[in-house]
Amino acid sequence: MRDRRQRRGRVASVGVAGIAVVGGLVGTGAIGAAGSPLTPGTITPVAAANTKATGFARSDVLSRELEETPVAKGSDAIENPTSAHPYYGYDGDGPEVPAPGDVPADGHIVEATKTEPDKNTYLILGGQRGPDPHYDYGTHFLFQGHEGSGEITRVNLDADAAHRVTLLASTDASGAPLPLIDGSTWDPWARRLLFTSEEGTDGGVWQSTLDGHVQDVSGVFGRASYEGVQNDSDGNVWLVEDTGGSTGAVNDHAKQPNSFIYRFEPREVHDLTKGGKLQVLQVRSLAHRGQPIAFHAGQADADILSQDVRDLHTYGKTFATRWVTIHDTATDGDEPFDANGLAKAARGTPFKRPENAQFRPGTQFREFYFDETGDTDARSQANSGYGGYGSIMALSQSSPSSDRGVLRPFYEADQEHSSFDNVTFLSSNHVALVQDAGDTLHTQANALDSAFVFDVTRSYGAPHAPPPVRMLAQGRDASATLDSRLGAFPGFNNAGDNEITGIHASDGDPGTAGILGASVPRIFSDPGWRLFYTGQHGDNVTYEITPKLG
Repeated sequence: MRDRRQRRGRVASVGVAGIAVVGGLVGTGAIGAAGSPLTPGTITPVAAANTKATGFARSDVLSRELEETPVAKGSDAIENPTSAHPYYGYDGDGPEVPAPGDVPADGHIVEATKTEPDKNTYLILGGQRGPDPHYDYGTHFLFQGHEGSGEITRVNLDADAAHRVTLLASTDASGAPLPLIDGSTWDPWARRLLFTSEEGTDGGVWQSTLDGHVQDVSGVFGRASYEGVQNDSDGNVWLVEDTGGSTGAVNDHAKQPNSFIYRFEPREVHDLTKGGKLQVLQVRSLAHRGQPIAFHAGQADADILSQDVRDLHTYGKTFATRWVTIHDTATDGDEPFDANGLAKAARGTPFKRPENAQFRPGTQFREFYFDETGDTDARSQANSGYGGYGSIMALSQSSPSSDRGVLRPFYEADQEHSSFDNVTFLSSNHVALVQDAGDTLHTQANALDSAFVFDVTRSYGAPHAPPPVRMLAQGRDASATLDSRLGAFPGFNNAGDNEITGIHASDGDPGTAGILGASVPRIFSDPGWRLFYTGQHGDNVTYEITPKLG
Protein backbone atom coordinates (compact mmCIF):
# COMPACT_ATOMS: atom_id res chain seq x y z
CA MET A 1 0.00 0.00 0.00
CA ARG A 2 1.01 3.63 -0.07
CA ASP A 3 3.84 4.88 2.11
CA ARG A 4 2.02 6.63 4.94
CA ARG A 5 5.12 8.65 5.77
CA GLN A 6 4.34 10.45 2.56
CA ARG A 7 0.65 11.06 3.64
CA ARG A 8 -0.24 7.07 3.97
CA GLY A 9 -11.66 -28.61 7.82
CA ARG A 10 -12.83 -27.92 4.21
CA VAL A 11 -16.43 -28.41 3.01
CA ALA A 12 -15.53 -29.91 -0.36
CA SER A 13 -18.96 -30.98 -1.52
CA VAL A 14 -20.50 -27.61 -0.69
CA GLY A 15 -17.58 -25.77 -2.28
CA VAL A 16 -18.15 -27.47 -5.60
CA ALA A 17 -21.90 -27.10 -5.45
CA GLY A 18 -21.65 -23.43 -4.56
CA ILE A 19 -19.98 -22.65 -7.87
CA ALA A 20 -21.43 -25.43 -10.01
CA VAL A 21 -22.55 -23.03 -12.76
CA VAL A 22 -19.09 -21.54 -13.15
CA GLY A 23 -17.60 -25.02 -12.98
CA GLY A 24 -19.82 -26.23 -15.80
CA LEU A 25 -18.84 -23.33 -18.03
CA VAL A 26 -15.14 -23.77 -17.35
CA GLY A 27 -15.46 -27.49 -17.88
CA THR A 28 -16.81 -26.99 -21.40
CA GLY A 29 -13.35 -25.97 -22.51
CA ALA A 30 -12.08 -22.48 -21.80
CA ILE A 31 -9.40 -21.93 -24.41
CA GLY A 32 -6.16 -19.97 -24.15
CA ALA A 33 -4.27 -18.00 -26.77
CA ALA A 34 -2.45 -21.07 -28.04
CA GLY A 35 -5.68 -23.02 -28.54
CA SER A 36 -5.09 -25.21 -25.48
CA PRO A 37 -7.13 -25.29 -22.25
CA LEU A 38 -6.84 -21.96 -20.48
CA THR A 39 -4.00 -21.67 -17.96
CA PRO A 40 -2.10 -18.71 -16.52
CA GLY A 41 0.57 -19.42 -19.12
CA THR A 42 -1.77 -19.22 -22.13
CA ILE A 43 -3.66 -15.97 -21.55
CA THR A 44 -3.26 -13.25 -24.15
CA PRO A 45 -1.26 -10.23 -22.97
CA VAL A 46 -2.95 -6.85 -22.72
CA ALA A 47 -0.92 -4.64 -25.04
CA ALA A 48 -0.42 -1.59 -22.81
CA ALA A 49 -1.42 0.12 -19.61
CA ASN A 50 -4.32 2.56 -19.59
CA THR A 51 -3.13 6.13 -19.94
CA LYS A 52 -3.86 8.79 -17.35
CA ALA A 53 -5.65 11.90 -18.61
CA THR A 54 -7.01 14.76 -16.52
CA GLY A 55 -10.78 14.56 -16.29
CA PHE A 56 -11.13 11.26 -18.17
CA ALA A 57 -12.18 7.92 -16.70
CA ARG A 58 -10.88 4.64 -18.10
CA SER A 59 -12.33 1.10 -18.21
CA ASP A 60 -10.39 -1.93 -16.99
CA VAL A 61 -8.90 -4.04 -19.78
CA LEU A 62 -8.30 -7.75 -19.13
CA SER A 63 -6.73 -10.49 -21.22
CA ARG A 64 -9.28 -11.38 -23.89
CA GLU A 65 -9.98 -14.78 -22.30
CA LEU A 66 -10.91 -13.24 -18.94
CA GLU A 67 -13.65 -11.15 -17.40
CA GLU A 68 -14.29 -9.63 -13.98
CA THR A 69 -17.48 -9.59 -11.93
CA PRO A 70 -18.10 -7.38 -8.88
CA VAL A 71 -18.69 -9.33 -5.67
CA ALA A 72 -18.95 -6.21 -3.46
CA LYS A 73 -19.18 -2.51 -4.23
CA GLY A 74 -18.24 0.46 -2.12
CA SER A 75 -21.84 1.68 -2.15
CA ASP A 76 -23.17 -1.66 -0.84
CA ALA A 77 -24.91 -1.07 2.47
CA ILE A 78 -23.51 -3.04 5.41
CA GLU A 79 -26.23 -5.25 6.87
CA ASN A 80 -25.38 -4.24 10.45
CA PRO A 81 -24.22 -0.64 9.93
CA THR A 82 -22.99 1.86 12.47
CA SER A 83 -23.03 5.62 12.01
CA ALA A 84 -19.26 5.46 11.40
CA HIS A 85 -19.39 2.44 9.05
CA PRO A 86 -22.59 2.42 6.97
CA TYR A 87 -21.21 1.12 3.64
CA TYR A 88 -18.63 -1.37 2.39
CA GLY A 89 -16.45 1.34 0.84
CA TYR A 90 -17.54 4.58 2.53
CA ASP A 91 -17.45 5.83 6.10
CA GLY A 92 -20.30 7.91 7.45
CA ASP A 93 -18.48 11.24 7.71
CA GLY A 94 -19.81 12.80 4.49
CA PRO A 95 -21.69 12.28 1.22
CA GLU A 96 -20.51 9.71 -1.32
CA VAL A 97 -20.33 12.43 -3.97
CA PRO A 98 -19.42 16.07 -3.20
CA ALA A 99 -22.14 18.66 -3.59
CA PRO A 100 -21.85 20.65 -6.85
CA GLY A 101 -19.19 23.33 -6.48
CA ASP A 102 -18.04 22.16 -3.05
CA VAL A 103 -14.25 21.94 -2.65
CA PRO A 104 -12.10 20.54 0.16
CA ALA A 105 -10.36 22.64 2.76
CA ASP A 106 -8.60 21.88 6.02
CA GLY A 107 -11.32 20.80 8.44
CA HIS A 108 -14.00 20.67 5.72
CA ILE A 109 -14.87 17.22 4.35
CA VAL A 110 -16.69 17.28 1.02
CA GLU A 111 -16.77 13.53 0.51
CA ALA A 112 -17.06 10.50 2.79
CA THR A 113 -13.77 8.86 3.65
CA LYS A 114 -13.17 5.81 1.45
CA THR A 115 -12.63 2.71 3.59
CA GLU A 116 -10.28 1.06 1.04
CA PRO A 117 -10.94 -2.69 1.51
CA ASP A 118 -7.57 -4.36 1.29
CA LYS A 119 -6.06 -7.87 1.21
CA ASN A 120 -8.69 -10.55 0.59
CA THR A 121 -8.86 -13.93 2.33
CA TYR A 122 -11.25 -16.53 0.84
CA LEU A 123 -12.60 -19.40 2.96
CA ILE A 124 -15.23 -22.11 2.57
CA LEU A 125 -16.87 -22.53 5.97
CA GLY A 126 -19.96 -24.16 7.37
CA GLY A 127 -22.20 -22.89 10.15
CA GLN A 128 -21.32 -19.21 9.90
CA ARG A 129 -23.81 -16.79 11.41
CA GLY A 130 -24.51 -13.10 11.14
CA PRO A 131 -26.73 -10.32 12.47
CA ASP A 132 -29.85 -11.98 11.05
CA PRO A 133 -30.38 -15.17 13.11
CA HIS A 134 -32.90 -16.53 10.59
CA TYR A 135 -30.74 -16.13 7.47
CA ASP A 136 -28.58 -18.81 5.84
CA TYR A 137 -25.32 -17.02 5.02
CA GLY A 138 -24.03 -19.85 2.84
CA THR A 139 -20.54 -21.31 2.85
CA HIS A 140 -18.32 -19.07 0.69
CA PHE A 141 -16.81 -15.99 2.34
CA LEU A 142 -14.28 -13.26 1.61
CA PHE A 143 -12.69 -11.46 4.57
CA GLN A 144 -10.78 -8.18 4.50
CA GLY A 145 -9.51 -5.37 6.67
CA HIS A 146 -9.79 -1.78 5.46
CA GLU A 147 -6.76 0.44 4.91
CA GLY A 148 -8.66 3.71 5.06
CA SER A 149 -10.87 2.81 8.02
CA GLY A 150 -10.31 0.59 11.05
CA GLU A 151 -12.77 -2.22 10.38
CA ILE A 152 -13.04 -5.87 9.37
CA THR A 153 -15.72 -7.01 6.92
CA ARG A 154 -16.99 -10.31 5.59
CA VAL A 155 -18.40 -10.52 2.08
CA ASN A 156 -20.99 -13.32 2.05
CA LEU A 157 -20.57 -14.56 -1.50
CA ASP A 158 -23.70 -16.74 -1.44
CA ALA A 159 -25.96 -14.07 0.10
CA ASP A 160 -28.51 -11.64 -1.30
CA ALA A 161 -27.90 -7.89 -1.45
CA ALA A 162 -29.36 -7.20 1.99
CA HIS A 163 -26.96 -9.68 3.63
CA ARG A 164 -24.01 -9.31 1.26
CA VAL A 165 -21.59 -7.43 3.55
CA THR A 166 -21.26 -7.97 7.30
CA LEU A 167 -19.28 -5.70 9.62
CA LEU A 168 -17.37 -8.11 11.85
CA ALA A 169 -15.50 -5.60 14.01
CA SER A 170 -14.35 -2.01 14.36
CA THR A 171 -12.93 -2.37 17.89
CA ASP A 172 -10.84 -5.01 19.60
CA ALA A 173 -11.84 -7.04 22.65
CA SER A 174 -10.72 -4.23 24.96
CA GLY A 175 -12.93 -1.71 23.15
CA ALA A 176 -9.99 0.07 21.49
CA PRO A 177 -10.59 1.18 17.88
CA LEU A 178 -8.97 -1.03 15.28
CA PRO A 179 -6.05 0.47 13.36
CA LEU A 180 -5.96 0.93 9.61
CA ILE A 181 -5.57 -2.62 8.29
CA ASP A 182 -3.56 -3.83 5.31
CA GLY A 183 -2.78 -7.53 5.25
CA SER A 184 -4.77 -10.62 6.16
CA THR A 185 -4.51 -14.40 6.18
CA TRP A 186 -6.09 -17.40 7.87
CA ASP A 187 -4.01 -19.36 10.41
CA PRO A 188 -5.45 -22.90 10.35
CA TRP A 189 -3.70 -24.01 13.55
CA ALA A 190 -4.82 -21.11 15.69
CA ARG A 191 -8.18 -20.98 13.83
CA ARG A 192 -7.82 -17.23 13.66
CA LEU A 193 -7.75 -14.59 10.97
CA LEU A 194 -4.55 -12.55 11.17
CA PHE A 195 -4.63 -8.87 10.23
CA THR A 196 -1.68 -6.49 9.89
CA SER A 197 -1.37 -2.73 10.14
CA GLU A 198 1.45 -0.74 8.53
CA GLU A 199 1.14 2.16 10.97
CA GLY A 200 4.75 2.05 12.20
CA THR A 201 4.99 2.11 15.99
CA ASP A 202 1.17 1.97 16.07
CA GLY A 203 1.11 -0.98 13.68
CA GLY A 204 1.42 -4.67 14.38
CA VAL A 205 -0.68 -7.83 14.24
CA TRP A 206 -4.29 -8.42 15.35
CA GLN A 207 -6.00 -11.82 15.42
CA SER A 208 -9.73 -12.39 15.06
CA THR A 209 -12.16 -15.23 15.47
CA LEU A 210 -14.49 -15.81 12.57
CA ASP A 211 -17.25 -13.93 14.40
CA GLY A 212 -15.14 -10.81 14.95
CA HIS A 213 -13.64 -11.17 18.44
CA VAL A 214 -10.37 -9.27 17.83
CA GLN A 215 -7.23 -9.32 19.95
CA ASP A 216 -4.11 -7.17 19.65
CA VAL A 217 -1.16 -9.59 19.67
CA SER A 218 1.57 -7.01 19.07
CA GLY A 219 3.12 -7.94 22.41
CA VAL A 220 4.09 -11.17 20.64
CA PHE A 221 4.83 -9.90 17.11
CA GLY A 222 5.99 -6.37 17.96
CA ARG A 223 5.05 -3.00 16.53
CA ALA A 224 6.06 -2.38 12.92
CA SER A 225 4.61 -1.42 9.55
CA TYR A 226 3.63 -5.00 8.83
CA GLU A 227 1.74 -5.66 5.62
CA GLY A 228 2.28 -9.09 4.06
CA VAL A 229 1.49 -12.05 6.34
CA GLN A 230 1.72 -15.76 5.49
CA ASN A 231 1.91 -19.11 7.29
CA ASP A 232 4.22 -21.96 6.42
CA SER A 233 3.70 -25.70 6.91
CA ASP A 234 5.49 -25.66 10.28
CA GLY A 235 3.05 -23.10 11.69
CA ASN A 236 5.50 -20.19 11.51
CA VAL A 237 4.16 -16.76 10.57
CA TRP A 238 6.12 -14.77 7.99
CA LEU A 239 5.75 -10.98 7.98
CA VAL A 240 6.74 -8.39 5.40
CA GLU A 241 7.29 -4.80 6.52
CA ASP A 242 6.54 -1.67 4.48
CA THR A 243 8.36 1.28 6.04
CA GLY A 244 9.58 4.09 3.81
CA GLY A 245 13.08 5.31 4.70
CA SER A 246 14.60 8.76 4.71
CA THR A 247 15.41 10.49 1.45
CA GLY A 248 19.03 11.38 0.88
CA ALA A 249 20.47 14.87 0.93
CA VAL A 250 22.00 14.30 -2.51
CA ASN A 251 19.73 11.47 -3.65
CA ASP A 252 16.70 13.56 -2.82
CA HIS A 253 14.13 11.50 -4.74
CA ALA A 254 15.33 8.13 -3.45
CA LYS A 255 14.79 6.48 -0.09
CA GLN A 256 17.08 4.57 2.20
CA PRO A 257 16.14 0.88 2.48
CA ASN A 258 14.31 0.67 5.80
CA SER A 259 12.01 -2.40 5.82
CA PHE A 260 12.62 -5.97 6.93
CA ILE A 261 11.46 -9.55 6.41
CA TYR A 262 10.45 -11.34 9.62
CA ARG A 263 9.60 -14.88 10.71
CA PHE A 264 7.74 -15.67 13.92
CA GLU A 265 8.23 -19.13 15.43
CA PRO A 266 5.35 -19.74 17.86
CA ARG A 267 5.82 -21.65 21.07
CA GLU A 268 2.39 -23.23 20.52
CA VAL A 269 0.98 -23.21 16.98
CA HIS A 270 -2.59 -23.54 18.26
CA ASP A 271 -2.33 -20.42 20.44
CA LEU A 272 -0.19 -17.54 19.22
CA THR A 273 -0.72 -15.65 22.48
CA LYS A 274 1.62 -18.18 24.14
CA GLY A 275 4.45 -16.29 22.45
CA GLY A 276 7.57 -17.40 20.66
CA LYS A 277 10.56 -16.01 18.79
CA LEU A 278 10.53 -13.15 16.28
CA GLN A 279 13.40 -13.33 13.81
CA VAL A 280 14.71 -11.00 11.10
CA LEU A 281 16.25 -12.03 7.78
CA GLN A 282 19.94 -11.18 7.50
CA VAL A 283 21.65 -11.24 4.09
CA ARG A 284 25.43 -11.58 3.78
CA SER A 285 27.38 -9.08 1.69
CA LEU A 286 29.34 -10.10 -1.40
CA ALA A 287 31.36 -6.90 -1.35
CA HIS A 288 32.38 -7.00 2.31
CA ARG A 289 33.47 -10.58 2.93
CA GLY A 290 30.23 -11.96 4.25
CA GLN A 291 29.39 -9.16 6.66
CA PRO A 292 25.67 -8.52 7.12
CA ILE A 293 24.04 -6.04 4.75
CA ALA A 294 22.74 -3.67 7.43
CA PHE A 295 21.05 -0.32 7.99
CA HIS A 296 23.32 2.65 8.75
CA ALA A 297 21.68 5.41 10.76
CA GLY A 298 22.32 8.90 9.41
CA GLN A 299 23.86 7.56 6.19
CA ALA A 300 20.91 7.61 3.80
CA ASP A 301 22.91 8.65 0.73
CA ALA A 302 25.55 5.98 1.34
CA ASP A 303 22.96 3.23 1.77
CA ILE A 304 20.81 4.30 -1.19
CA LEU A 305 23.66 3.80 -3.69
CA SER A 306 25.78 1.27 -1.81
CA GLN A 307 27.54 -1.59 -3.55
CA ASP A 308 25.47 -4.00 -1.46
CA VAL A 309 22.19 -2.53 -2.71
CA ARG A 310 23.47 -2.66 -6.28
CA ASP A 311 24.49 -6.31 -5.84
CA LEU A 312 21.06 -7.16 -4.44
CA HIS A 313 19.55 -5.81 -7.66
CA THR A 314 21.92 -7.50 -10.12
CA TYR A 315 20.82 -10.60 -12.01
CA GLY A 316 22.90 -13.72 -11.41
CA LYS A 317 24.12 -12.83 -7.93
CA THR A 318 23.22 -15.02 -4.95
CA PHE A 319 23.52 -14.30 -1.25
CA ALA A 320 23.77 -16.42 1.87
CA THR A 321 21.07 -15.68 4.44
CA ARG A 322 20.33 -16.53 8.04
CA TRP A 323 17.58 -15.80 10.53
CA VAL A 324 18.49 -13.81 13.64
CA THR A 325 16.26 -13.84 16.74
CA ILE A 326 15.43 -10.30 17.87
CA HIS A 327 12.75 -11.00 20.48
CA ASP A 328 11.78 -14.05 22.53
CA THR A 329 8.74 -13.76 24.78
CA ALA A 330 10.21 -16.44 27.07
CA THR A 331 12.96 -14.02 28.12
CA ASP A 332 11.80 -10.62 26.86
CA GLY A 333 8.17 -10.67 27.93
CA ASP A 334 5.02 -9.87 26.01
CA GLU A 335 4.79 -6.09 26.12
CA PRO A 336 4.62 -4.40 22.68
CA PHE A 337 8.07 -3.60 21.30
CA ASP A 338 9.65 -1.81 18.32
CA ALA A 339 10.38 -4.64 15.87
CA ASN A 340 11.94 -2.32 13.27
CA GLY A 341 14.34 -0.91 15.86
CA LEU A 342 15.34 -4.38 17.07
CA ALA A 343 15.85 -5.54 13.47
CA LYS A 344 18.29 -2.68 12.90
CA ALA A 345 20.12 -3.34 16.16
CA ALA A 346 20.53 -7.02 15.21
CA ARG A 347 21.91 -6.03 11.79
CA GLY A 348 19.01 -7.41 9.83
CA THR A 349 18.99 -6.55 6.13
CA PRO A 350 16.73 -3.68 5.03
CA PHE A 351 14.90 -3.68 1.70
CA LYS A 352 13.17 -0.99 -0.38
CA ARG A 353 9.61 -1.29 0.89
CA PRO A 354 8.78 -4.98 0.50
CA GLU A 355 5.01 -5.23 0.79
CA ASN A 356 3.81 -8.76 0.13
CA ALA A 357 5.02 -12.30 -0.39
CA GLN A 358 3.97 -15.89 -0.96
CA PHE A 359 5.49 -19.36 -0.97
CA ARG A 360 5.81 -21.05 -4.33
CA PRO A 361 3.36 -24.00 -4.48
CA GLY A 362 4.84 -27.44 -4.89
CA THR A 363 8.13 -26.60 -3.14
CA GLN A 364 7.12 -27.78 0.37
CA PHE A 365 7.53 -24.17 1.53
CA ARG A 366 11.18 -24.08 0.51
CA GLU A 367 10.82 -21.12 -1.91
CA PHE A 368 9.52 -17.74 -0.77
CA TYR A 369 8.95 -14.85 -3.19
CA PHE A 370 8.63 -11.26 -1.97
CA ASP A 371 8.47 -7.95 -3.79
CA GLU A 372 9.91 -4.50 -3.25
CA THR A 373 7.73 -1.53 -4.20
CA GLY A 374 10.70 0.83 -4.45
CA ASP A 375 10.58 4.63 -4.58
CA THR A 376 7.57 5.04 -6.98
CA ASP A 377 9.15 8.14 -8.53
CA ALA A 378 10.65 8.40 -12.01
CA ARG A 379 13.14 10.95 -10.60
CA SER A 380 14.65 8.50 -8.09
CA GLN A 381 18.42 8.33 -8.32
CA ALA A 382 18.12 4.63 -7.40
CA ASN A 383 16.08 3.68 -10.48
CA SER A 384 19.08 2.56 -12.49
CA GLY A 385 20.45 -0.58 -10.85
CA TYR A 386 19.63 0.16 -7.18
CA GLY A 387 16.03 -1.00 -6.86
CA GLY A 388 14.34 2.35 -7.23
CA TYR A 389 11.63 0.84 -9.42
CA GLY A 390 11.39 -2.20 -7.13
CA SER A 391 12.11 -5.88 -7.59
CA ILE A 392 11.01 -9.45 -6.91
CA MET A 393 13.28 -11.49 -4.63
CA ALA A 394 13.37 -15.28 -4.22
CA LEU A 395 14.51 -16.89 -0.96
CA SER A 396 15.31 -20.62 -0.93
CA GLN A 397 15.76 -22.76 2.19
CA SER A 398 16.03 -26.49 2.88
CA SER A 399 12.88 -26.24 5.02
CA PRO A 400 10.59 -23.40 6.16
CA SER A 401 12.14 -23.47 9.66
CA SER A 402 15.74 -23.63 8.48
CA ASP A 403 18.00 -20.92 9.89
CA ARG A 404 19.95 -20.51 6.65
CA GLY A 405 19.15 -20.04 2.99
CA VAL A 406 20.02 -18.38 -0.31
CA LEU A 407 18.55 -15.16 -1.72
CA ARG A 408 18.58 -14.11 -5.38
CA PRO A 409 16.98 -11.30 -7.38
CA PHE A 410 14.32 -12.90 -9.57
CA TYR A 411 13.14 -9.77 -11.38
CA GLU A 412 14.54 -6.24 -11.55
CA ALA A 413 11.84 -3.73 -12.31
CA ASP A 414 11.76 -0.96 -14.88
CA GLN A 415 9.33 1.94 -15.18
CA GLU A 416 6.68 -0.06 -17.04
CA HIS A 417 6.92 -3.07 -14.72
CA SER A 418 7.46 -1.41 -11.33
CA SER A 419 6.06 -0.68 -7.88
CA PHE A 420 4.86 -4.21 -7.12
CA ASP A 421 2.54 -4.73 -4.18
CA ASN A 422 0.24 -7.76 -3.77
CA VAL A 423 1.37 -11.26 -4.81
CA THR A 424 -0.46 -14.51 -5.53
CA PHE A 425 0.54 -17.73 -7.27
CA LEU A 426 -1.79 -18.90 -10.05
CA SER A 427 0.00 -22.22 -10.62
CA SER A 428 3.26 -23.81 -9.49
CA ASN A 429 5.17 -21.80 -12.10
CA HIS A 430 3.12 -18.62 -12.52
CA VAL A 431 2.88 -15.79 -10.04
CA ALA A 432 0.79 -12.64 -10.40
CA LEU A 433 2.00 -9.31 -9.05
CA VAL A 434 0.06 -6.06 -9.13
CA GLN A 435 1.28 -2.48 -9.17
CA ASP A 436 0.80 0.32 -6.67
CA ALA A 437 2.67 3.06 -8.51
CA GLY A 438 0.65 5.94 -7.03
CA ASP A 439 -0.54 9.19 -8.55
CA THR A 440 2.95 10.69 -8.91
CA LEU A 441 4.41 7.88 -11.02
CA HIS A 442 1.12 7.49 -12.90
CA THR A 443 1.45 11.11 -14.01
CA GLN A 444 5.16 10.83 -14.80
CA ALA A 445 4.71 7.66 -16.86
CA ASN A 446 1.26 8.55 -18.24
CA ALA A 447 0.20 5.07 -17.23
CA LEU A 448 -2.18 3.60 -14.66
CA ASP A 449 -1.51 0.36 -12.78
CA SER A 450 -1.40 -3.17 -14.22
CA ALA A 451 -1.36 -6.78 -13.04
CA PHE A 452 1.38 -8.99 -14.49
CA VAL A 453 1.95 -12.75 -14.65
CA PHE A 454 5.54 -13.98 -14.27
CA ASP A 455 6.89 -17.42 -15.11
CA VAL A 456 9.22 -18.34 -12.23
CA THR A 457 11.05 -20.90 -14.39
CA ARG A 458 12.20 -18.11 -16.71
CA SER A 459 15.38 -16.05 -16.44
CA TYR A 460 14.23 -12.48 -16.99
CA GLY A 461 17.80 -11.27 -16.91
CA ALA A 462 18.73 -13.27 -19.99
CA PRO A 463 19.31 -11.39 -23.27
CA HIS A 464 16.07 -10.86 -25.22
CA ALA A 465 13.97 -12.41 -22.43
CA PRO A 466 10.26 -11.69 -23.04
CA PRO A 467 8.58 -9.39 -20.54
CA PRO A 468 5.98 -10.58 -18.04
CA VAL A 469 2.42 -10.91 -19.35
CA ARG A 470 0.07 -8.03 -18.56
CA MET A 471 -3.16 -9.69 -17.40
CA LEU A 472 -5.03 -6.53 -16.39
CA ALA A 473 -4.64 -2.88 -17.33
CA GLN A 474 -6.55 -1.11 -14.60
CA GLY A 475 -8.71 1.81 -15.53
CA ARG A 476 -9.91 4.71 -13.40
CA ASP A 477 -13.56 4.92 -12.40
CA ALA A 478 -15.41 8.24 -12.41
CA SER A 479 -15.20 8.54 -8.63
CA ALA A 480 -11.42 8.10 -8.62
CA THR A 481 -11.13 10.54 -11.54
CA LEU A 482 -12.93 13.15 -9.44
CA ASP A 483 -10.79 12.33 -6.40
CA SER A 484 -7.64 12.73 -8.48
CA ARG A 485 -8.72 16.31 -9.21
CA LEU A 486 -9.80 17.03 -5.63
CA GLY A 487 -6.41 15.85 -4.38
CA ALA A 488 -4.98 19.19 -5.50
CA PHE A 489 -6.88 20.89 -2.67
CA PRO A 490 -5.33 20.99 0.84
CA GLY A 491 -7.12 18.83 3.35
CA PHE A 492 -8.73 16.38 0.92
CA ASN A 493 -9.21 13.07 2.72
CA ASN A 494 -9.14 10.49 -0.09
CA ALA A 495 -6.58 9.05 -2.51
CA GLY A 496 -6.86 9.66 -6.25
CA ASP A 497 -6.25 7.04 -8.95
CA ASN A 498 -7.53 3.51 -8.48
CA GLU A 499 -5.11 0.90 -7.18
CA ILE A 500 -5.06 -2.89 -7.64
CA THR A 501 -4.88 -4.58 -4.27
CA GLY A 502 -5.77 -7.78 -2.45
CA ILE A 503 -5.18 -10.13 -5.40
CA HIS A 504 -5.82 -13.56 -3.96
CA ALA A 505 -6.05 -17.05 -5.45
CA SER A 506 -7.38 -19.78 -3.17
CA ASP A 507 -9.56 -22.89 -3.07
CA GLY A 508 -10.97 -21.75 0.28
CA ASP A 509 -9.75 -24.76 2.28
CA PRO A 510 -9.60 -23.67 5.96
CA GLY A 511 -7.41 -26.64 6.94
CA THR A 512 -3.63 -26.86 6.80
CA ALA A 513 -3.86 -28.08 3.18
CA GLY A 514 -5.33 -24.68 2.33
CA ILE A 515 -2.32 -22.63 3.43
CA LEU A 516 -1.22 -20.57 0.45
CA GLY A 517 1.59 -22.59 -1.09
CA ALA A 518 0.50 -25.99 0.24
CA SER A 519 -1.52 -27.02 -2.84
CA VAL A 520 -0.82 -26.21 -6.46
CA PRO A 521 -3.45 -23.72 -7.72
CA ARG A 522 -5.43 -24.49 -10.86
CA ILE A 523 -6.71 -21.04 -11.68
CA PHE A 524 -8.87 -20.87 -14.84
CA SER A 525 -9.04 -24.68 -15.20
CA ASP A 526 -10.54 -25.82 -11.87
CA PRO A 527 -13.68 -23.98 -10.69
CA GLY A 528 -12.81 -24.76 -7.07
CA TRP A 529 -9.95 -22.27 -7.33
CA ARG A 530 -11.09 -18.64 -7.31
CA LEU A 531 -9.27 -15.36 -8.00
CA PHE A 532 -10.24 -12.04 -6.40
CA TYR A 533 -8.87 -8.51 -6.25
CA THR A 534 -10.03 -5.09 -5.09
CA GLY A 535 -10.01 -1.92 -7.15
CA GLN A 536 -9.10 0.29 -4.23
CA HIS A 537 -9.90 4.02 -4.09
CA GLY A 538 -12.73 5.55 -6.08
CA ASP A 539 -15.73 3.20 -6.04
CA ASN A 540 -13.84 0.53 -4.02
CA VAL A 541 -15.14 -2.50 -5.91
CA THR A 542 -13.99 -6.05 -5.13
CA TYR A 543 -13.97 -8.31 -8.21
CA GLU A 544 -13.70 -11.97 -9.07
CA ILE A 545 -11.72 -12.78 -12.26
CA THR A 546 -13.01 -15.77 -14.23
CA PRO A 547 -12.66 -17.19 -17.75
CA LYS A 548 -14.84 -15.29 -20.20
CA LEU A 549 -18.09 -16.99 -21.11
CA GLY A 550 -18.79 -17.77 -24.74
